Amino acid sequence: MALAILSSGGDAAGMNPAIKKFVDYVYKMGEEPYLIYEGFEGLIDNKIKKALHRDVAGIVHLGGTIIRSSRSKRFLEYRYRKIAYDNLKGHGITGLVVLGGDGSFRGMEQFSSEFDLGFVGIPSTIDNDIYGTEYCLGVDTALNVIRDAIDKIRDTASSFNRAFLVEVMGRNCGYLAIVSAMVSGAEVCVVPEMAFPFEREGKRLRQEVEQGRSYVLAVVSEGSHQTRKVHQWIQETIGLETRVSILGHIQRGGNPSVRDRMMAFRFVIEAVDALLEGTQCCAMVGYNGGAFRMLSINEVAGNTYVLPQELRDVVALLD
Repeated sequence: MALAILSSGGDAAGMNPAIKKFVDYVYKMGEEPYLIYEGFEGLIDNKIKKALHRDVAGIVHLGGTIIRSSRSKRFLEYRYRKIAYDNLKGHGITGLVVLGGDGSFRGMEQFSSEFDLGFVGIPSTIDNDIYGTEYCLGVDTALNVIRDAIDKIRDTASSFNRAFLVEVMGRNCGYLAIVSAMVSGAEVCVVPEMAFPFEREGKRLRQEVEQGRSYVLAVVSEGSHQTRKVHQWIQETIGLETRVSILGHIQRGGNPSVRDRMMAFRFVIEAVDALLEGTQCCAMVGYNGGAFRMLSINEVAGNTYVLPQELRDVVALLD
């Protein structure tokens, strides 16, 4: 049996450990592993190569993905999906592991419904916003990158009577912002899922500044679209000169953390086993409560991730 792996959408630390484990484990199970380069675009252009151990040697510590990734508009059209399927069929590939997010899985849901192909998705996005799993590959590494940056910014903030605003990624999900604010000791956290009480927080922080607070640290999720508003609010309401740091794509890079490497290994084993057993033709590996389980891609694609209440409560505790 021939199985292949590809990366789709944004890269995330943990993809390379997953790719290495995929090749090693598929060989261990007596099957043939293939690598698909450049995501769905590479699937259409037949950038498919049988993998050897040497192709994945020494990549566990690398960020990003050695097989590269893409966002494919062509894959939205049936004629290109047919070409992609014919390419897989030409290599004898009957099962596919996809490292990606909900957009990638929706594309594969369509693909699998049209052709005889087994597919298992591994949630891989620093946004941590995929329904059915409490953890996605890349999240822990991203959080450590953010934590390190904020710790350094705080060193400067504490040396001046200033406020510092740090914008973090996360698309429309506030997970990164909330966890980062909590572990960095931030006074302000603004996320898309919750209205921020500007008046109440302004009163609290003005009192603290009057009582001797010398700086304020704010973490704002990009999906809230309120970075400029929070910046102006701190300066005008709190009365502190404010600097803005937009961390940007450094949050996707860096050496995968220990947890991301371990989770990559375990996600891959679950995915490959499901394909070899043939019990799941179109599914995603989810991780909840310390356990892995398979979810139908219909369930994943048909629902929206909701920020857990315990994380919403964390924002209130920052007050």
